[in-house]
Amino acid sequence: MASSIVTVQTAVGLHARPAALIADAAGRFHDEVSLTLVGEDTEPADASSALMIMALGAQRGDRIRVESPNQRAVTVIAELIASDLDASQG
Repeated sequence: MASSIVTVQTAVGLHARPAALIADAAGRFHDEVSLTLVGEDTEPADASSALMIMALGAQRGDRIRVESPNQRAVTVIAELIASDLDASQG
């Protein structure tokens, strides 16, 4: 199982728009991708579900563990979480 821990960089955390972008990217992989809020005792969220991502309640600066049997999926999703997904909104 591949995994990576990444810090949320989007200013308002993983709300609707960032969660939708992540879920869309995760849905393109055939392997399951899960997200877990580091330091919290919560169940992993299915990264292909925007609703489950939002339910994590992740804010800017929170750390997220990305896990999947697919290393490429981990890399892609981790890069999204580590970027400012609201930067293009004006």
